[in-house]
Amino acid sequence: MPSDKVTAPEIRARKRGGAKIAMLTAYDATMARLLDEGGADVLLVGDSLGMVVQGLPSTLPVTVEEVCYHGRAVARAVRRAHVVGDLPFMSYQVSPAKALDAAGRFLKEGGFEAVKLEGGLHVAEHVRRIVQVGIPVMGHVGLTPQSVHAMGGFRVQGRTEDAASRVLADARALDDAGVYALVLEGVPATLAERITRTVSAPTIGIGAGPHCDGQVLVCYDFLGMYEDIRPKFVKRFAELGTLITNATREYVAEVQSGGFPGAEHSFGPLAASAETGSKAVVSSGPPGYGPAGDDDA
Repeated sequence: MPSDKVTAPEIRARKRGGAKIAMLTAYDATMARLLDEGGADVLLVGDSLGMVVQGLPSTLPVTVEEVCYHGRAVARAVRRAHVVGDLPFMSYQVSPAKALDAAGRFLKEGGFEAVKLEGGLHVAEHVRRIVQVGIPVMGHVGLTPQSVHAMGGFRVQGRTEDAASRVLADARALDDAGVYALVLEGVPATLAERITRTVSAPTIGIGAGPHCDGQVLVCYDFLGMYEDIRPKFVKRFAELGTLITNATREYVAEVQSGGFPGAEHSFGPLAASAETGSKAVVSSGPPGYGPAGDDDA
């Protein structure tokens, strides 16, 4: 393990001081490598993959096997970031034993270093059992996407005093159960600040204001890859969606006009072998994937 590898104990220790936690989602090796090189502390393979990768209307159909598939890809690419996986709908709600089994599969089959699950009081015992066997658990309260139907949609939670008290009680229950970090999603900033002051675990906000101990965003959101989706809580740090569309248009135009590929993208004749005088390909492997300088045999 690299000396600067971010771990669950380090994340928890940031509650007592240090830099705020910067967390992003990732679903494949290429994106994970780039975000890791950019300094992200935590990469979450969220069940949000159902919506942003698979094009589903919610996270509910996502399976343990699918999250583990994406987790293995992310884990292979990461050097520094802490890798967490979202336990999907109905993989843990039924019982603490079922939750423990799913969490174990995440570490064994998905390459994860921790698991995240949604809910509060009703899953506190599940969290406690998982933590007892040595698997770090990240909690998630407030707007919990797996409860989208019960909530009547993706709506801000905790707006009234009674609702805020319920969210706070959920956060306290997870804190007591041993979570090492706690995601607060879709709650008023004042409530997030109150929870952050109350619990011992660091809080990571998404649509929860500036007072949390860290922040998380979906990678495609913060990179501006959706023109028609602009959540209020998202800051777009780039506009890659526009860049990708424009690059694709340019590629299509050059292919259709014959401008691509040019001579500089094409391979020359085979070189003569110095030993036999026969023709031989200099570089090994598929064309275009050899060492730099081997692009023209």
